Amino acid sequence: MRKPEVFDKELQELAKLAQVFSNPARLAILKYLAETKTCISGDISDKLPLSRTTVSQHLKELRDMGLIHGEIHGLKINYCLCGRCIEENLQLFDTFFKMIKTANNDCQTDKPC
Repeated sequence: MRKPEVFDKELQELAKLAQVFSNPARLAILKYLAETKTCISGDISDKLPLSRTTVSQHLKELRDMGLIHGEIHGLKINYCLCGRCIEENLQLFDTFFKMIKTANNDCQTDKPC
């Protein structure tokens, strides 16, 4: 049984963000947007091995998390990265992993990381 409400808001946000980042197609879209600065949604499906429908679904997920913005221009939507939101989310991850990194409880096992 899932009970996300029993966890603090920060952990819930990290989990939602991790879920968005867990899909290589969404990562590829973010990478493409970073490389091109802006683009039209149709261009993304031309550059990635994904159908327009699949790209649209992934763009919605990224938009819902605030990682991208879409601006309507006629029949097309120009998408771009949301730098402020990306910075805020990076800060969430940085804070979380800094706490884990400084925990000083390394098991020192023989297994590779």
